[in-house]
Amino acid sequence: MADIHIEREHTLGLAAARKLAWQWAEQAENEFDMSCTYEEGKKADDVQFTRSGVSGCLHVTENRFVLDAKLGFLLGAFKERIESEIVKNLDTLLAAKKPAAKKAPAKKKAT
Repeated sequence: MADIHIEREHTLGLAAARKLAWQWAEQAENEFDMSCTYEEGKKADDVQFTRSGVSGCLHVTENRFVLDAKLGFLLGAFKERIESEIVKNLDTLLAAKKPAAKKAPAKKKAT
């Protein structure tokens, strides 16, 4: 069996991180035929996911995502590709949630 462990820090807070985790779970179900179960907690949530040859959990807190997955024998040969796809999808979702940089106010010209 091959293991995948991915951690990402964020500054979203739990409410926004929860929304992002829901999006991730929906994407996993639609694109990868995963079966996902979402468990909300007071300080953290868990998204359990599974399909033939894969099982794991995305742990969500106010400042971190931690994904642990176990790949079965057949999918273990594709660990690097699977891991890079998960990283890409999670990073894309996180990038979309980053607040836009504030623009500096325009300076008045001296007359």
